[in-house]
Amino acid sequence: MKVLGIESSCDETACAVVEDGKKIYSNVVATQIPFHQIYKGVVPEIASRKHAEWILPVVRQAIAESGLTLDQIDAIAATNRPGLMGSLLVGLTFGKTLAWATGKPFYAVNHMLGHLYAAQLSNDVEYPFLCLLVSGGHTIIGIVRGFDDIEVLGTTIDDSVGEAFDKVAKFYGLGYPGGVIIDKLAKNGDRNAFSFPIAKIDKKEGHRYDMSFSGLKTAVIHQADMFLNPGFDKTNENICASFQETACKTLTSRLFRAVEDTGLTTVVCGGGVAANSRLRELLAERTDIKCIFPPLKLCGDNGAMIAGVAYHFLKRGDRSGLDTTASARIPQFKRGLQNLEDFGRR
Repeated sequence: MKVLGIESSCDETACAVVEDGKKIYSNVVATQIPFHQIYKGVVPEIASRKHAEWILPVVRQAIAESGLTLDQIDAIAATNRPGLMGSLLVGLTFGKTLAWATGKPFYAVNHMLGHLYAAQLSNDVEYPFLCLLVSGGHTIIGIVRGFDDIEVLGTTIDDSVGEAFDKVAKFYGLGYPGGVIIDKLAKNGDRNAFSFPIAKIDKKEGHRYDMSFSGLKTAVIHQADMFLNPGFDKTNENICASFQETACKTLTSRLFRAVEDTGLTTVVCGGGVAANSRLRELLAERTDIKCIFPPLKLCGDNGAMIAGVAYHFLKRGDRSGLDTTASARIPQFKRGLQNLEDFGRR
């Protein structure tokens, strides 16, 4: 079964054709980074206008590169949540219209389920496993029992880790996208130059796996001098290396606790921050844990992950209505079993 997946939740216009949730026939991503760099972050109005301009040629290119015709595609899928509302509506509306015009089944897919599935496009993973979803909008640790069955153990109580990377980069004028630039500069810095704090919220009842990045962001932006260790210089490289180290250890400390508590030793990572080199190094140091990452090209937003998830809805016999709408957010996560009517299950 071949599925065409459309992704337009933020600033990438993406489309892919995937067979049986595994075989990628094409995966086209048109990035808007040059249009947002001058503003040091994504401008929603610019993003939605570019999606409207690019969606048709991107879809056409994905179909052409797949070597298939539209008649040979069995279903259409598009992201419907979470993300920038204007951006979501472009891809979702196009996907629904294409499905209606061709009489093919349509599937609305949660963006976070896509990131969770990205690693499974190139790896066979047995359920259950732990997940670490780290992106510009979300930071989640959970137990995954199925492609849309997630028990949320912990999340951030404020900024996502990706948001913290972007805000630090913006403050120091490093450029956009912040995560990639900080990772690059950190390679020439010393991670011991600053002793930035890790929030202790995990000691509060009910927050054993939760994280906070707001305090770390504030320390790096406004209080860096206070945490500078003797003998080190306050350089951008040292700031990036120390900040990245603290952010990644915040993630891994909670994740390793979940490994110990659940006994699950397979961890699947997803989202843009899953491309971070230091995070990958820290996880690789734990030889008792099997860590599975998507290929770098699948860490960011892409249509293949949306098509992959949609295949499993198709296989199960589900179908989204053409009256399905977009949602900028998903409800606040609850401890324990998430309300999957909102997270992705229909």
